[in-house]
Amino acid sequence: MIAEQRWSTAAGIRSIELGDLRISYVPDGVVGLKPRGWFLETSADDWRERAQHLDGAGHLVASIGGLLVEHGSRAMLIDAGFGPASRPDDPGNQIIGAIRGGDLLENLAVLGRAPEEIEAVAITHLHTDHIGWAHQGAFPAARFLLAEQEWKLRDEHAEDVTDEMLAALERQVETVHDGQEIFPGVRVRNSFGHTPGHASYTLTSGDQRLIAFGDALHSAVQIAEPTWPVWADVDRAEAVRTRQELVRELREPGTIGFGIHFADVQFGRAIADSGTTRWQPLP
Repeated sequence: MIAEQRWSTAAGIRSIELGDLRISYVPDGVVGLKPRGWFLETSADDWRERAQHLDGAGHLVASIGGLLVEHGSRAMLIDAGFGPASRPDDPGNQIIGAIRGGDLLENLAVLGRAPEEIEAVAITHLHTDHIGWAHQGAFPAARFLLAEQEWKLRDEHAEDVTDEMLAALERQVETVHDGQEIFPGVRVRNSFGHTPGHASYTLTSGDQRLIAFGDALHSAVQIAEPTWPVWADVDRAEAVRTRQELVRELREPGTIGFGIHFADVQFGRAIADSGTTRWQPLP
């Protein structure tokens, strides 16, 4: 039984074993998403039916952080949090509430890793809540891996990302392509729509598989509602197709999903149930 509050609480450190891989969520912070602004075309009734996903302010709780992947002595991250910054809620903004970061390096240390040990940071996309510590220079030995299309179109589509941030990243950027193995058992998977070159990462060991799908899905609600249009998606039709494909694949046996923004239910499985699909968090 999953505690009700996990659906509307920011995640702490959680780790799972996937064959030879140890996979850990590394918290950095949290952002509140205002549901009817974030999910276009949804109604008050839609959210009354899904009230367990909302906090006391009526916001979706979106955790922010990175995913630590360890194979023996080696370590990499998928995404790099928001970094040491915060913004208060603006009541006039009907889409995004308060956001804060800053905890990732401390939590990485709790997991026994120093930033200098991270050999690669695989970035799903160029939004500030995914590159925060990377452009701060926190990972001096790491390659910053980005899908070629995401990097190529960085100036046009990197919302809220400054020229200074891009310049700081560029020194360590390597572009990658669909299907490329970037670390033992970790491969790039194109999942365009949220941004033009958004990448997910598939982690495989033996007969077990985990899909870290970044911002292709922002909330566990979307497992049942992949067609809901999202304010932040640059190509909403393509984003819907990507979500539908991911949900189909997440239903396959032996497949775990990781939703970085899924409150405290980030690791889970998509379960077919009475003509729909629901998210079943791991304990």
